[in-house]
Amino acid sequence: MSVLVVVPARFASTRYPGKPLVPLAGATGKAKTLIQRSWEAARAVAGIARVVVATDDGRIRDAAQGFGAEVVMTSPDCRNGTERCAEAFAALGGAYEIVVNLQGDAPLTPPWFVEALVAALRADPAAEVATPVLRTDAAALAGFRADRAAGRVGGTTAVFGQGGRALYFSKEVIPYTGRAYAADERTPVFHHVGVYAYRPEALTAYPTWEEGTLERLEGLEQLRFLERGRPVLCVEVEARGRQFWELNNPEDLPRLEAMMAEMGLP
Repeated sequence: MSVLVVVPARFASTRYPGKPLVPLAGATGKAKTLIQRSWEAARAVAGIARVVVATDDGRIRDAAQGFGAEVVMTSPDCRNGTERCAEAFAALGGAYEIVVNLQGDAPLTPPWFVEALVAALRADPAAEVATPVLRTDAAALAGFRADRAAGRVGGTTAVFGQGGRALYFSKEVIPYTGRAYAADERTPVFHHVGVYAYRPEALTAYPTWEEGTLERLEGLEQLRFLERGRPVLCVEVEARGRQFWELNNPEDLPRLEAMMAEMGLP
């Protein structure tokens, strides 16, 4: 099955304007822009037919073309990354069987996260969308809670039922547990990794639907699928010693750079 990876990026981020062009220093001290690191993460995925950057901004286009990326220009009216992916997919002729959205603020996404999504869609004909979830350890859960206590929107959490069918995604820490966890305990809280694999039919339909109430309140694009009763498959992935975080706020920049240094990522 042919797989297209789209890296959507916009300059006018509400929480962090200009985010795709922010430089991040790796373990060697060399800085690359966020969009370049996200594109490189997409290129590392096995079995991919094509990788493109989708943007509505000339500055991002020029930067992306400067490091060798193929760019698809999309409308500034796209409300989120999924709509931008849908527009890019259509512009490229739609000749792909799976489309992956590896968002431009997720440069630490390991390739096996994406590979697991593609495998999950191939194995489950009923699933229309697949997205990875990562079980938090005690430290990660404490970080989620600290962000929320400080009024920051950090990572997103996911709850799902039997067969991995998503029940809800939230920027709050769910499910509520009411207790602390020891360092060696498995917690019941899953970090939602903002990567998606779509079947073309679901992706093409998405922009035609009105934004739902929950999507608007949470600011989470994947809730539009759930509000429409469309199945989203949560695929549990393993970190394999890798740390993961998205660049959501300016305060996340030193966190990501520290993670890259610790993992030896150049």
